[in-house]
Amino acid sequence: MLTRERVLEIFKKADVLLEGHFQLTSGRHSNRYLQCARVFQYPEFAEELCAALAKQFEDKDVDVVVGPALGGVVMAYETARAMKTRGLFVERDKEGTMTLRRGFVIQPGERVLVVEDVVTTGGSVREAIEVIKDLGGEVIGVGSIVDRSAGQADFGAPYASLIQVDVESFDPTDCPLCKEGTPAVKPGSRK
Repeated sequence: MLTRERVLEIFKKADVLLEGHFQLTSGRHSNRYLQCARVFQYPEFAEELCAALAKQFEDKDVDVVVGPALGGVVMAYETARAMKTRGLFVERDKEGTMTLRRGFVIQPGERVLVVEDVVTTGGSVREAIEVIKDLGGEVIGVGSIVDRSAGQADFGAPYASLIQVDVESFDPTDCPLCKEGTPAVKPGSRK
């Protein structure tokens, strides 16, 4: 099993933890941001992290691994590779609705593992789950590299992460960094 110390070592080597003033996808502000996409520029780290996550679901008879674009694309591929199954991704259409495109198919009854790099509110994962269920897929679990939800994420399926990281966040109206006059940067993939 991958240790917390090893995950943090990988994060340090890949320069994942950023410090500054950030606007999170949820709209909240934080002085730290986990840019997990940086870890995926190193295939050996992607392989190690995703294989460790796959191991946590090895007894679930997964037919397909699905990740929400953008953070879950490489992760779905690497996790599926470790599980020797298919890896797909859902993405937003031009209206901003999460959907399965590019000729990808989930058959009714297929057992699906949903993966995401970082779970904070779980919004993208819930959208992916909705797409999968609408297609008749059975979500048997959710996995992430990082759980930032403080253990509060509930997807109606077993959830596992490699590491839980608590990063303080603030309502923009009470953000001490805003009060200092520091502009917030939006590093995530959503507008």
